[in-house]
Amino acid sequence: MPTTLSHRAYWNLFEETAEVEPPVCTDKCDVTWQYPSQLGRGLVRQIELREGVDLMISRYRLHDDMTIKLPEREHPIEYSFLLSGEVRDAVYSVHAGQYSLWGSGMAPVERTQYRATKQIEVTVHIKPERFLASWQDSFDEISPALHDLVKPTSEVYRIWTGSMTGAMQTAVQQILNCPFQGLTKRMYLESKVWELMALLIEQEVERQASRNMNHSRTHLLKPDDVDRIHHAREILLQRLDNPPSLMDLAHQVGLNDCTLKRGFRQVFGQTAFGLLHDYRLEQARQLLEERRLNVTEVARTIGFSNRSYFAAAFRKKFGVTPREYLTKLKNSA
Repeated sequence: MPTTLSHRAYWNLFEETAEVEPPVCTDKCDVTWQYPSQLGRGLVRQIELREGVDLMISRYRLHDDMTIKLPEREHPIEYSFLLSGEVRDAVYSVHAGQYSLWGSGMAPVERTQYRATKQIEVTVHIKPERFLASWQDSFDEISPALHDLVKPTSEVYRIWTGSMTGAMQTAVQQILNCPFQGLTKRMYLESKVWELMALLIEQEVERQASRNMNHSRTHLLKPDDVDRIHHAREILLQRLDNPPSLMDLAHQVGLNDCTLKRGFRQVFGQTAFGLLHDYRLEQARQLLEERRLNVTEVARTIGFSNRSYFAAAFRKKFGVTPREYLTKLKNSA
């Protein structure tokens, strides 16, 4: 039977397991946790390479399919290479041999699904301030396609996915088979972390250039495709609390996921993910105008669990905070 857990409950199981089977500490920066036996078997290793740069190596097999419910939260720069298994979410799906790259910003409420198969994953978290401290002087040299890599917490983060190149596979294997210990281990692993970041950036720059070239040769969407894309929007807005994955949505309306993604940008000028975010904020504005709910209640009603993120996102879209908007409504009454 599939298992569904909140993010907090998931990590609580790790803490409970640690009381029975204490994690193995190679050093103060390198800790290996036993995977909770209630969920599966395996290990999760966490390595703090320096302040703001963390590496996680996961090897486990789940007993059953699992869904983790994630709250609205501040999100760092993150990338993940999946060597075995499958991970799905409302807007992306990644299989063995593929990667995911998330920019920093605000992550909305999400549900991430894991298949009951062997999972081997290498994940890196980088605080945006650490990234900028290292590379801000050169950030303008990055293609505009990757300027979304660093966003403020008032904006929804950007996600890229793709297939691992040979160079990426080599660097990931070097991480998994690091021959060093102590300081030299952290220096070596951090060099590989930045090498993979460089490879991801280069891959996305090349893909964007290719997309731009292909776009100039692409015909406009067919009228029937436009109708299907509008239908996809209707489905999304009817299922705000539990939106389908992009692949499921494409299947429901009879398109492939590439056409659906391209179609959303052409027809609505934004991604499906961005459209959902903007619609929630528009719903919030309408609820505030009804003046039946306070700011906290409105935030909760539209799915924002963190009031500060809600206020920042609302101000980004409408130019005022929700409280300021309420005040303006009362003064104009």
